[in-house]
Amino acid sequence: MKAALLSQLKTRRQFALYCLIGVSGVTLDFLVYSLLLKETRLHYEVANAIGYSSGTVLSFLLNAHFNFKVRDWLAARFISFCTVAFLGWAASAGMLYLLIGCMEWNKYLAKLAAIGIVVLLQYNLNRLISFKK
Repeated sequence: MKAALLSQLKTRRQFALYCLIGVSGVTLDFLVYSLLLKETRLHYEVANAIGYSSGTVLSFLLNAHFNFKVRDWLAARFISFCTVAFLGWAASAGMLYLLIGCMEWNKYLAKLAAIGIVVLLQYNLNRLISFKK
């Protein structure tokens, strides 16, 4: 019973820290996305890919070092993390297409809605695959 409780606390702590680190990645993603939309003529999907990539790299570095505390197999873990990120990006791109392209939502609100869903997907995949010890 004690071991199960400790495992639950560890998982909750990891999720909380993952979300906190995710805020920094999402902030960078959203800032890059917004800056590209405002300052360039890039299509929102291209801006999304560039912003998403920048947030992904930051999130991997912070999660590997501070959250999951892994030092081994970093190249393989990064590839796994990027694969999970690609799945998240695909979900995000699909949601943006649906919300902006089909439903004519505001580009910024659509991005924020997509972020919420993608966080849950990616945390679980990264915890079980990318940062598994």
